[in-house]
Amino acid sequence: MRLLETYEARPGTTIERYTLDNGLVLLLLVDPQAPVFSYQTWFRVGSRHERPGKTGIAHLFEHLMFKETKNTPEGQFDRILEGIGARNNAATWLDWTFYYEDVPAGHLETVMRLEADRMEHMSLTEKQLEAEREVVINERRQRVDNDPGGKLSEVLWDAAFEVHPYGHPTIGWMPDIEGLSLADCLAFYRTYYSPNNAVLVIAGDVDREACLGLVERYYGHLERQAIPTPEDVVEPEQHGVRRKEIELSLTADRLLIGYKAPSLLHPDFPVLELLNEALAEGDSARLQRALVTEGEIATGFSAFVPPFRERGLFEITVELREGRTAEEAEAVVLAELERIMHEGLTDAELEKARNKLETRFVRGLQTAQQRANALGFWEVSGGDFKRLFQQSDRYAAVGREDIVRVAREVLRPDGRTVVIGRPLPDAEVEDDGASEDESPGALA
Repeated sequence: MRLLETYEARPGTTIERYTLDNGLVLLLLVDPQAPVFSYQTWFRVGSRHERPGKTGIAHLFEHLMFKETKNTPEGQFDRILEGIGARNNAATWLDWTFYYEDVPAGHLETVMRLEADRMEHMSLTEKQLEAEREVVINERRQRVDNDPGGKLSEVLWDAAFEVHPYGHPTIGWMPDIEGLSLADCLAFYRTYYSPNNAVLVIAGDVDREACLGLVERYYGHLERQAIPTPEDVVEPEQHGVRRKEIELSLTADRLLIGYKAPSLLHPDFPVLELLNEALAEGDSARLQRALVTEGEIATGFSAFVPPFRERGLFEITVELREGRTAEEAEAVVLAELERIMHEGLTDAELEKARNKLETRFVRGLQTAQQRANALGFWEVSGGDFKRLFQQSDRYAAVGREDIVRVAREVLRPDGRTVVIGRPLPDAEVEDDGASEDESPGALA
């Protein structure tokens, strides 16, 4: 195992990056402050890497990884972890899939043996595939087909992206989920669940030398695989409003507006984050006041800045009061955005937005799991974990003129995609339990 670099994020917080000859990357943050550690395995594969007709396979395979291996009978994986007091789960999104365990100190080898085993010796049968396929089909029905918020978001992203794979849902289209074969899943596993496509993140109370020896022992013999380079798909520029309207089990109109947004590493990404903070986050945010607290035409409002490797979709969602229309809300949103394009933010608004983002950043690194999650995300999505610690500087570099420029470039009226959900006529509907953020979140 080779040490590639040592990075001191702050006094007492040192992150080491190692690699094995087979390409596996290890990020190690030894921190004995609490007798726990987080063990995370990030794979550079998500729904963005799926082919037409095979959507949903990344998420389906995440489910299958909890079945059995050559060495671990079905159900034993979870029982062993529960027996040592560990907590585990996984998630899939557009650019990545990751698995994690939060574990009491002293059980590193147990966790590493289980994770390395299912990375190498996954066993899969038709019976297991069919069982998990049914679970995912039911999940799709619950989270998308029978949920207005999930359905509207899916329609929005599909309408906004004509060619880029970001346009298809991470959970997959139903016909594709139903058609995935055992051979499809095994080929996916052999290709993408390989050491040279994985980042192992261990943060917390572990012994450095023991950890390095165990990684070499359990992962060093794995063979690297040929990973297909994702097709370089460029979504054409949108010039003209796209509109969709559907009737759903709603008590009032719901409005979604999407704008193509800069990628995570683009210099304008932190500008959009700051702009969104002033527009949408907190009771004093401009759109919150205009739509909910003062305008009183909406019961809820949210916005989503997409943290993806490629251009995503800045998504605004408005839940209207009964008797108010999506068109009213759209007019309010467009008027507020027009104001930003001409006047920008005040110095006080920009400073407040910076402070809130930096406070959220610090709060998001309090636990071993949070630190491991942030390191894994930035290593996989951002290409380098050290970019995690550059965010404050990125925010500090944003000026008022940047806010105006990005608002004009990103939030162009003719570049928006609009989806409106209308209540079914004369239908009795129940509250769909919509959350504040109906954006396309990672699937666990």
